[in-house]
Amino acid sequence: MSNLPKGKFRNVPSTSLANVFHHGCLFSVWSEVLHEVPTIPLKSQTVICMFFVSLCPSAGTGILSSQPEENPHWWNANMVFIPYCSSDVWSGASSKSEKNEYAFMGALIIQEVIKELVGKGLSTAKVLLLAGSSAGGTGVLLNVDRVAEQLEEMGYQGIQVRGLADSGWFLDNKQYRRTDCIDTITCAPTEAIRRGIRYWNGIVPERCKLQFKEGEEWNCFFGYKIYPTLRCPVFVVQWLFDEAQLTVDNVHLTGQPVQEGQWLYIQNLGRELRNTLKDVTASFAPACLSHEIITRNHWTDIQVKGTSLPRALHCWDRSLHESNKNGKAPLKGCPIHLIDSCPWPHCNPSCPTIRDQFTGQEMNVIQFLMHMGFDVQKMAQQQGLEPSKLLGMLSSGN
Repeated sequence: MSNLPKGKFRNVPSTSLANVFHHGCLFSVWSEVLHEVPTIPLKSQTVICMFFVSLCPSAGTGILSSQPEENPHWWNANMVFIPYCSSDVWSGASSKSEKNEYAFMGALIIQEVIKELVGKGLSTAKVLLLAGSSAGGTGVLLNVDRVAEQLEEMGYQGIQVRGLADSGWFLDNKQYRRTDCIDTITCAPTEAIRRGIRYWNGIVPERCKLQFKEGEEWNCFFGYKIYPTLRCPVFVVQWLFDEAQLTVDNVHLTGQPVQEGQWLYIQNLGRELRNTLKDVTASFAPACLSHEIITRNHWTDIQVKGTSLPRALHCWDRSLHESNKNGKAPLKGCPIHLIDSCPWPHCNPSCPTIRDQFTGQEMNVIQFLMHMGFDVQKMAQQQGLEPSKLLGMLSSGN
């Protein structure tokens, strides 16, 4: 690994199978106490890019951007980008052998990256933010405490380790339509992880592992089960109608209009996910149909209750800094627990644009709901509204 100029990436070969839970990129951002003590100089920025060359951006977007208008809080932080190549949700500790043709070493990759970064400037940092999307988001939940413990054992107790988990808060719910587990798309979430953790020799945090019987460590891959056991602060970002969750639940929202049973299932999924987040201290959960957000260039546009994600993250960072300094409660007027209450996919007017799968044309929320077979009369009746009033509310985003 070497120090590289901003926007340049070096590829490091690695052995892997196809992706599990999509890309699952994981990256870290660290700095001195942000905006109060100067960050480590940008010229010392170090970037790692492993195996999947196609996943390495030529320039950072979203939280990886170095432009203040796109990344208002962490634009000048030092960043390390680690594309997902271990296919093990960042949990594996299985090396290649005569019996095992493939290596699954996600947990060990993170461990080795931390070791090397200590000599590249991390040792003088005050804050380490471990962040990731999709499988990388789940990987944050699985590794944030382990990274903190690793740094403590290396003698760097002064580094505050935090987590940012984007689109990795999956539910082990019942599928809409059960299918045989023949690949990662058709396999139910629980069965996929049950099989995978054995194959990967997956590592889960000890505090979570102790909550379950031997052989049931797979439970720790689900956010609402591992979160209460974590010591490090974690900010959870999750679409209420996550496309990856719907895919593994065998719900497909393109093409044919959805049936009433699917529609009720989708609404219930949003309620279930919202319920699992109620005790999460720092969260941002828009009622949108999408997957991943923090590396998207539109991440500043999405709002929940009038607050954008970068603003919520800034409030979270300030609240942690203030509580560490003087033990005060979270700052007033600076919300960090933001969960949409509207009940349908894309009922939030700031949701990302949806395009028709066949024509490529943009759809507004009413067109999208109609496209899915939305029955205005029936939905208005369910909500106790006149159809015209419901359409007006949807148009205005209320």
